[in-house]
Amino acid sequence: MEKNNFINRMADGWGMNKSMPKNPHAERMEHMADLKKRGYVTPIEKNTVKNNDFRRVLYTGKHTQLVLMSLNPGEEIGFEIHYGTDQFFRVESGNGMSVINGIRRPITAGSAVVVPSGAKHNIINTGTTDLKVYTLYSPPHHADKIIRRTKAAAENPANKETFRGQTTE
Repeated sequence: MEKNNFINRMADGWGMNKSMPKNPHAERMEHMADLKKRGYVTPIEKNTVKNNDFRRVLYTGKHTQLVLMSLNPGEEIGFEIHYGTDQFFRVESGNGMSVINGIRRPITAGSAVVVPSGAKHNIINTGTTDLKVYTLYSPPHHADKIIRRTKAAAENPANKETFRGQTTE
């Protein structure tokens, strides 16, 4: 019995985890690279209110992306569903409506909206001034540093872009 356990352990790699990286220093090297990251700090309310672009990607991390948005009166993001991505909106100025799976709720400055992955959603500007919001995608959804000045530019098939793993730093 003891002999079988010894042979089995040898055949099993002494119980070593089969998913270990091939380079034994890979995890440490990744940690060292993470120590060089600066992160991102911004006066978010000021920058959100100042933004006039439909979509402006400010920062893209490995797991989260920060985007500013400005919707003209009567404009909307348009119904969309993000599978595998949660989304958070924060309204800094203006009036609007959030729609999540058919449930409509008014939103104003100070409102927060959380959209779970897989939910059909829309943000609509119902006011007479621009609706200024910032949004967080987790994980990232758009290519880093993309600026779409108008909704038409964002919807143009020639401008189609998605997150492909490239982060800000």
